[in-house]
Amino acid sequence: MLRAKNSLGVIFFPAYDWAISATHPEREERLLYTQDQLREEGLFDIEGITEYKPLVAALEDVERTHFCFPNVESVCTKSHLISAGGAIRAAQLVMEGEKDKAFALVRPPGHHAMKSVHGSRGFCNINIEAVMIEYIREKYGALKIAVVDTDCHHGDGTQDVYWNDKDVLFISMHQDGRTLYPGSGFPAERGGVNAYGKTLNIPLPPNTSDTGFLHAIENVVLPVLDDFKPDIIINSAGQDNHYSDPITNMNFSARGYAKLNELLNPHIAVLEGGYSIQGALPYVNLGICLAMAGIDYEHVAEPDFSPQRYAQTEQVTEYIEKLSKELLASYFASAAPDIETLVKETGYERDGDFIVRAKDVYYDTDGISESQIESVVLCPDCSGTLRLETWSSVNPLSLGVEVPVGACDRCLAIGRKVLEQACANEKYRYVQSINRRDKEYMRYGF
Repeated sequence: MLRAKNSLGVIFFPAYDWAISATHPEREERLLYTQDQLREEGLFDIEGITEYKPLVAALEDVERTHFCFPNVESVCTKSHLISAGGAIRAAQLVMEGEKDKAFALVRPPGHHAMKSVHGSRGFCNINIEAVMIEYIREKYGALKIAVVDTDCHHGDGTQDVYWNDKDVLFISMHQDGRTLYPGSGFPAERGGVNAYGKTLNIPLPPNTSDTGFLHAIENVVLPVLDDFKPDIIINSAGQDNHYSDPITNMNFSARGYAKLNELLNPHIAVLEGGYSIQGALPYVNLGICLAMAGIDYEHVAEPDFSPQRYAQTEQVTEYIEKLSKELLASYFASAAPDIETLVKETGYERDGDFIVRAKDVYYDTDGISESQIESVVLCPDCSGTLRLETWSSVNPLSLGVEVPVGACDRCLAIGRKVLEQACANEKYRYVQSINRRDKEYMRYGF
């Protein structure tokens, strides 16, 4: 009997009862062919590979991660909670030693959901990886975590959630934002002042093939991970870089995805995008499962794949090689800018204990416009207390206050003071508090 080198748990949740619409790319059929392929290939007959059912994420799991306005129930369905619960189940399997690795094959996806949530954007309501990460840090300690997002679209939501978090490294490989939604993810986006350098974006040109993706992994991602030394590596495993995906412009193959996973060697993978329901997902998911289990995947190939047809041009190769050198050099720059320069480079302004920036966010799926004033305590000892004023076309002025994981005494005191003042101020319709140090999650105003 074939045996897995690494024991693998596969959590499967296709969400048959949920879709944005009957013809939308994110719909019920997305994982049906994957389910058939995995069973036809006998994946679960391999010793060491086991299928698991997802959990249902609790409201508290979401509340420790997001400011949801007016509440969690208004911005996500039971299917979203089960999708996040599938990611949590993957974390449990690995963290408790039941499996070496785990792959959450779940939908709906989540990596475009930001810290503040008023609705759905980029097909995402809540950020399932972030919910999982915060579950890990709540239950298993304040670990250093690296997220490598290989979805074709920039993981702007995950970047936003961890923009100010010095203990979470976020790396996104994606199609250049000048050519694809959400129009972000450029090298200059490197994290907030308290976590500068803990965000790394690798924008790749359209028509990048296996060669380009694997070059970026080997020459940028792996050296950075080796320097950061995370306790856990998570692959935000979007599959819409595939050459057959209907809404992107890349030339990645199923075998290339498997090789990427072998090189990256993540503890946990969580499915994100990928909308070639028949042409890509069954083959890519099989390849990733085999690679995570340490089993040969060379036989995995799409029936219509031709390496010559989908090879990248010499110009694309040269561009990626140059970009990789620049990104790695920038990450390892010997001298970080001084605080005032950092404040300016990250788009903030000083306001007493806080640094402040204004943001506008558009929810393309739900047609919602949101405005924010984000204030973070400038702190050398922790990630800094967050004060987020937010209002949108569906919600009045509201406030979120977060005391971060590992908060220092000063930031804890500031967070408590901000919350006390907010609850006494009638200008805020809703107030939500995330106190990670004391593990308190509260909502006011409804």
